[in-house]
Amino acid sequence: MVKIILLSLGMLSISVSASAEELKWVGCSITKLAFMEDLATAWSAKTGHTIVMNGGGATKGIRHAASTQADMGGTCRYKLESTTEESKAYFEPIAWDALVTIVHPDNPITSITKNQLRDIYLGKIKNWKELNGRDQPIHVYAREGKITGVGYTMRKLLFANYHQDFEADKIFEDSGPLEKALETDPLAIGVTGISSAKKRALKIIDLEGRSPTYENIRNGNYLFYRPLYIAYNELNGKSKLIKDFVNFAHSPEGMAIIQANGCVPYTEALTLISRQLREDKAARDMGLLR
Repeated sequence: MVKIILLSLGMLSISVSASAEELKWVGCSITKLAFMEDLATAWSAKTGHTIVMNGGGATKGIRHAASTQADMGGTCRYKLESTTEESKAYFEPIAWDALVTIVHPDNPITSITKNQLRDIYLGKIKNWKELNGRDQPIHVYAREGKITGVGYTMRKLLFANYHQDFEADKIFEDSGPLEKALETDPLAIGVTGISSAKKRALKIIDLEGRSPTYENIRNGNYLFYRPLYIAYNELNGKSKLIKDFVNFAHSPEGMAIIQANGCVPYTEALTLISRQLREDKAARDMGLLR
């Protein structure tokens, strides 16, 4: 009898193991740090399924998900409407993130205005003393490409011009290397997502005198907010499993994980949803969206 029971348990173990599946995720490091890593860990523990994650940025995340080279893409921007490579991607908003201005912890600056930040990236402000800081040059760090998640959103929120060129001293392929480099450069300034910035030895400075606190992001008082998405192709053979993960992200357990990482669960900020729709419509009317 004991042997029969052990045999049955062994068969059950094989059955569970055989039913476990793997999803491939590609995307931006900000989305990965904002919620994806911890959500994937919790979901895997709950279901037995696994998610293999690789970086590459928002554009790669969208396009690999659209072509099913990856099952899911992590992205901090929406698809480009005129780009066929992204047309088959379906977007599921998961959380609200904030773009924040980051400096070295030794920098005495505590706040910046939109106009000042704009002038820094246009090359009009070049010395920290113009911001009531030390008499030292500003080292401007920026993301490579105009359609990266951070670069695209910065151009929208700061310039209302997706084609705007930046005057930068150093260009980075991904936000992770930008953040790491800024940790060691007391004269540098950069822009990144709050969730990843909080996990670095960096100083986040206020924008227009407002801090990117959870409540300020949720109610829209902090101006540089944006949604973070999971992108996938609905014709993907694993779409049912992908939707199971998305549902987990929107569950109370998933939302608690998102909050613990400093982001706002998407459905917790209905004010931002309606505001974003109005802003996107205005951008389209002005011919800013491509």
